[in-house]
Amino acid sequence: MTSDQDVNQPFAVPSLAILGGGPGGYEAAMVAASMGAKVTIVERAGLGGSAVLTDVVPSKTLIATAESMNRSIDSAELGVSFNADDVKDALRADLQQVNQRVMKLAKEQSTDIRGGLEALGVTIIIGTGRMLDPHTIEVDRGETKEILKADAVLVSVGAHPRELPSARPDGKRILNWTQIYDLDELPEELIVVGSGVTGAEFASAFNGLGSKVTLISSRDQVLPGEDSDAAAVLEQVFERRGLRVLSRSRAQSVERTDDGVTVTLGDGSQVTGTHCLVCVGSIPNTSGMGLEAAGVELTPSGHIKVDGVSRTSAPNVYAAGDCTGVLALASVAAMQGRIAVAHLLGDGVSPLKLTQVSSNIFTSPEIASVGVSEADLESGRYQGDVVKLPLQTNARAKMRNVNDGFVKIIARKGSGTVIGGVVVGAGACELIFPISLAVAQKLHVDDVANTFTVYPSLSGSIAEAARRLHVHM
Repeated sequence: MTSDQDVNQPFAVPSLAILGGGPGGYEAAMVAASMGAKVTIVERAGLGGSAVLTDVVPSKTLIATAESMNRSIDSAELGVSFNADDVKDALRADLQQVNQRVMKLAKEQSTDIRGGLEALGVTIIIGTGRMLDPHTIEVDRGETKEILKADAVLVSVGAHPRELPSARPDGKRILNWTQIYDLDELPEELIVVGSGVTGAEFASAFNGLGSKVTLISSRDQVLPGEDSDAAAVLEQVFERRGLRVLSRSRAQSVERTDDGVTVTLGDGSQVTGTHCLVCVGSIPNTSGMGLEAAGVELTPSGHIKVDGVSRTSAPNVYAAGDCTGVLALASVAAMQGRIAVAHLLGDGVSPLKLTQVSSNIFTSPEIASVGVSEADLESGRYQGDVVKLPLQTNARAKMRNVNDGFVKIIARKGSGTVIGGVVVGAGACELIFPISLAVAQKLHVDDVANTFTVYPSLSGSIAEAARRLHVHM
C-alpha cells in the first residue's frame, strides 16, 4: 500500500551535463531545465555553437543580402527602373558592411540564446570538456581545470570543415566556410570547390553579390543526392546568371599565386581566380574527448553511434547533432537533443523519423524537400505516384515574375497518403511546411486538396498538385 508521503514524493530528476552549446545542446538544455533538471553546458566558443557563430546564421544572413540583390536585378520585368543602362551596374555589395552585419546578428543570436538558458537556471561554463567516464567530465577553462559530475551526459560537439592536404586554407585567398566572413572586399573571381549544399549555397550567394563564380563539381550534377529535377533547375539558373559549373571535375590542388589562386584539376587543366572557397565536407569534433574511455562507440569516420532516441553505447550518455553523422541539419540536432532529454527524464518520446525530416537549400532559387524522394521510388524502396507542377503556371508566381521552380508531391500508391515532396522557388523553406505536415500526420492527398488556400498564392500549387494526384488513384 502506498502512503500519502510516497504519493507526494517528487520525481528525482537527474542532473545533466551537456558538451557543446549548439542546437543539439542548447535545445536539450532548455527542455531539461524547464522540467526541473539541474543542467550544465560546457561550450568552448559561444552559445549557439558553429550553427549560430560560423555556419547557419552567418551564411543565411549573407544569402539574404544576395537574394535582395537578385530580386532587384529581376525587378526590371516588373517595371522598376534604376535609371541605369544595366541594373547590375546600379547595385554594389559592400562586403565589409555585409560581413559586419552578418557577425553582429550571429553575436546577437548567441547572446539571446545564453540569456534564455540563464533565465531557466542553466549553468554555462566556457571551456573544453573531456570525458573521464560516463558520469565524469574534466573541464579545461584555460588557466584552471575542474571536475564536473552528472547523472547523464549529452555530447553535442558538432563538426569542423574538412581540409584537402593540397589546399590548406590560409584565411586570405584559400578559405573554408568559417573564414569567408573575414573578407573586406568582394572576391572578383571566386572558385568554389565542392558542389554539395554548402558549396552550392555560397556559389549562389557570391554570384548574387556580384562575384564571377566558378563551381567545381566532381559529379554529373550539382547537389548530388538531392532531387535531380531540382538540381537541373538550379543549374539552368546558374547558367543564366553567368555562374560557371565545371561538372565531372575534381580539384587536385589549390595554390596561392601573386594575385590570386590556381586550382589544378584531375585532368591536369587549371582554373585561376582571385579567391578559392573549399567546401568538401566536415569532420566530427570527437577526437581527444575521452569518448572511448567512457565507453562511447565511434564509427570509422569518427562519428558517434546513436540509436533512434539518441543513446550511445555507454549507459546514460546521449549524443546529438553533426557529431552523430545522422543528418547535418540544425533542426535534426535540436530534435535529437529534445528526444534525448525526453528519454532520460521519462517523458513521452518517439524515435527520430528521418522520413519526416524537412530540409532546405538556401540557393537562389531555394530547394526544399521532405520524406520519400523520387529516387526512392526508382530504386523500388517505395511505390508511389508523383505530380510535378511548374510555378510558371501559378498566378501569384506570374505576378511576382517567378519563372523558376516547381512543386512536387509524392503519394503512396494505392492508399494516396502523402509520403514526400519537393518545392523549388523563392520561399521554398516556408512552402515545404504544409507538405511536411501532411507527411508527418499521414494525410491523404484529398485532405490536402480539400483544404482552402489563398488565391492567388504559391501554396495554391500544393493543393493543385494534390488534386491531380487524386486522379492518379
